Amino acid sequence: MDPMPVPRDFLLPMPAAQGDLELAIVVLFLAHILFVALMLGGALLTLAAELRGLSRPAYDRLAQKIAATVTVNKSLAVVLGVGPLLAINALYGLYFYSANALTGRAWIMLVPLIASAFLLLYIHKYSWHALADRKGLHIAVGGAGTLLLLVVPLVFLSNINLMLFPGRWLDVHGFLSALILPNVLPRYLHFVLASLAIAALFLAGWLCRRGFDFATELPGLDRCAVKRELLGVAMVATAAQLLAGPLVLLTLPPHGLTWQLLGNLALAVSLAVTALILLWRESSLAEPLSPRFWIVVGLLAGTVGLMGLSRHLYREAALTPHRELVAAHTAAFEAASLGAEMRLAAGTPRLGPGEAVASPGERVFRATCMACHDVETRRVGPPLREVAGIYAGNPSGLIAWVKAPGKKRPDYPQMPPITMQDAQYKAVATYILDELFAPDDTAKEG
Repeated sequence: MDPMPVPRDFLLPMPAAQGDLELAIVVLFLAHILFVALMLGGALLTLAAELRGLSRPAYDRLAQKIAATVTVNKSLAVVLGVGPLLAINALYGLYFYSANALTGRAWIMLVPLIASAFLLLYIHKYSWHALADRKGLHIAVGGAGTLLLLVVPLVFLSNINLMLFPGRWLDVHGFLSALILPNVLPRYLHFVLASLAIAALFLAGWLCRRGFDFATELPGLDRCAVKRELLGVAMVATAAQLLAGPLVLLTLPPHGLTWQLLGNLALAVSLAVTALILLWRESSLAEPLSPRFWIVVGLLAGTVGLMGLSRHLYREAALTPHRELVAAHTAAFEAASLGAEMRLAAGTPRLGPGEAVASPGERVFRATCMACHDVETRRVGPPLREVAGIYAGNPSGLIAWVKAPGKKRPDYPQMPPITMQDAQYKAVATYILDELFAPDDTAKEG
């Protein structure tokens, strides 16, 4: 395994049961990302319609209608973003904080980036008539806001990707080095395509529904033609996602892949393919939306839900090995801290500044074992003379016991497992069996 940082855990109580937090992070994140996708996809489609409106003014009115949904979806995206942010900090605080710290300035810059993007989009929305004679400037304002919106998920995805792979933390020195790690750009492409598909599907349902006064609101455009165009965008973006999906999967480190995850993805793909077939049939109808459209919405909603669950399954599987290392490191730290506290409470003398330790084994013994064991007398555990008599000539047996102790005698508490490096185990075993007591002496005592 490549070298990686293994910090100690925060040792703070969870604000809720882990299962509840896992459910919250999946559901709340999906709700948040839905409106982020509607906002980003809507901004892109607004820009496309306004550019088309330069030659056909009716599309300028369509662009204005789409822009009105962008600012509403923006507000909902911001409000719904609080929940998953709290959940991810509770469940993955160690990893999320580390990724944020490593990308530093880019993560902090999200606040002014988002504020600037929102301000530009508001200016774009409310200056439509004021800048009607200066279309180039108006489109530039909307384009600048959309460009900033495109940057925000790129930073966020870089951080989310980085938190999954502690083995790469030592290679990252800022946002750009996190950006070029595998999986970031394929996942970003997949998200942008999803945003276009979701926004186009939403706009088709909103603008082409039977109750919408299309002729009055969008004169010069045909309802069925607009429906076909929007559903066409949704179809192309969804099909492109199916092509980009394997690239996302292949750029993920394989240790996080499980059969459950792959089964979820297979089911999600089958739902998406079915939705594509129904979308093609719906777009070929020369009439407003049929009930088939809502079946498509349900199928794609199921696809998105399965994808969200799959991301969580991968995150859990990918982080499990590192979490086990962190747990071992934390346990060793707690044991060392407890030993130090017990020695201090018992008045055990500590080494002075100029006092030399006889050997590495004695140093390990003083730091880790002396809280519970004395050389000749019983403390929490038996004296070392008794231990040396049991394991005389068998250092590997002593090491195995220290790593996974059991309970032999009812009058002694069970010893907790001690986590150290291999060299430390060997050093303390040598100190107890060969330095403190000569083999002949321990044999006599035994």
